[in-house]
Amino acid sequence: MSRPVVGVCGAVETASWGSWTVDTTLLPRSYAHALQRAGTLALILPPDDLAAEHPDELLDKLDALILAGGSDVDPASYGEKPHPETDGAREERDRFELGLAHRALERDMPVLGICRGMEMLNVACGGTLEQHIERVDLHRHTPGEYCDHAVRLEPGSLAVRVAGAERVEVRSHHHQAVAELGEGLVATGWSEPDGLIEAIELPARGFALGVLWHPEEDTESNVLAAFAEAARAGVPAR
Repeated sequence: MSRPVVGVCGAVETASWGSWTVDTTLLPRSYAHALQRAGTLALILPPDDLAAEHPDELLDKLDALILAGGSDVDPASYGEKPHPETDGAREERDRFELGLAHRALERDMPVLGICRGMEMLNVACGGTLEQHIERVDLHRHTPGEYCDHAVRLEPGSLAVRVAGAERVEVRSHHHQAVAELGEGLVATGWSEPDGLIEAIELPARGFALGVLWHPEEDTESNVLAAFAEAARAGVPAR
């Protein structure tokens, strides 16, 4: 039986190992492990300007798309100047993900945005971001560590169906958030106790969901398993 193929957009970062310090396309192993446990074949997608302009060539090889976490989205992508706390934007990654996201949504391919990926999903739909939240201690209190907090989900939403409950404990690490929602998107999850938007979705699509937390870091989370089922539902005979 063929496994559904999930493309995960990789981060562009400078990394060091052995004698080398070089620019890399990377992805935390937790993404691959979670997707493999869910029965999918996970592929890292490096930024590709030609694919950004002609995404069908790449999307034809995938059954689903994940916009993963990472550094901040370039504010120029949503028509703003950078805040002093905005850092690490990579234009080539933004171009690539915007191109893939636009077309994947048009094709009604399952799309999941995680953390930065939720923010990118919002930008792809014409929304904007709050570049630095004042209440950051709840969501990113220690560099290199995840924060644990609760999220309230909208009854009947895709978010609550994939998470399996109307209130879930999550792991997060971010300092940005959704400001103006993109066209067609609705907010369906909010952090407790501060009410920050933690889940957005496109009701007009079969599976287009963004979550601000990191389900790949939680072995108890059902989000990636539910996403894998959505990918599997559209797998052609191979």
